[in-house]
Amino acid sequence: MKRLITGFFMSWGMFCAIPCPLKRWDEGAKGYMLLLLPVIGAMLGALWALAAFLLRLASLPGLMAAGLLTVIPYLLTGFIHLDGYMDCSDAILSRRDIEERRRILKDSHTGAFAVIALAVLLLLAFSFLTGLSEDAPVWCLLFVPAASRCVSALCVMCLRPMPGSSYEKVQPAISGGYKTAACVLLAVAAALPVILFGLRGLCAAVTMAVSGLAVAYARGQLGGMNGDISGFAITLGECAGVCAFVLL
Repeated sequence: MKRLITGFFMSWGMFCAIPCPLKRWDEGAKGYMLLLLPVIGAMLGALWALAAFLLRLASLPGLMAAGLLTVIPYLLTGFIHLDGYMDCSDAILSRRDIEERRRILKDSHTGAFAVIALAVLLLLAFSFLTGLSEDAPVWCLLFVPAASRCVSALCVMCLRPMPGSSYEKVQPAISGGYKTAACVLLAVAAALPVILFGLRGLCAAVTMAVSGLAVAYARGQLGGMNGDISGFAITLGECAGVCAFVLL
């Protein structure tokens, strides 16, 4: 139980910009850190949904509310996943050989493709959120960040790490029990929103599907799994989940 709690706060401190109330680190709890990433996603999703609810109560103009809802998820994570999305976009869109793509991925400089991909992402997310109806059950948004992180955590646990990735040292310590628990969390995150919100709840399943496709594509382009690919998949999955939530 102690390592489970430590893993939760490790995940909070690593993947959330909200100040962590209890700073702990235990190398043996890294499995729990990954396993509890969807729980951190649900926490961030709850804050996102609360913001949507409060903005609706405040009767802000639609475009203003959409702009705030677009940036809130990135602010809550300290842009960590957005950074991975930009790095992967820069590397993949360069269309160079795989070694050069990996070099670009690790380059601290921001390339043109990263800026273009960021502009497209923000434009899409903003345009989707302008279509949010007044009667939409905004609490369903809680499940979108949780769903994307279920896929990310499971992929990090199961897929071959990219050479040089920090996950090379983490993965051998992750037993089948962690993977089974991650699968259970994924199933719950897919089914529960449908039970609670009906058709709109399918946004979580859409998030998972797009996150999974993003991982498969990026791994094929870069030759392994790493944190940047995880952020790439989370970012694209959440954008697709918002689109599905609005359209459904």
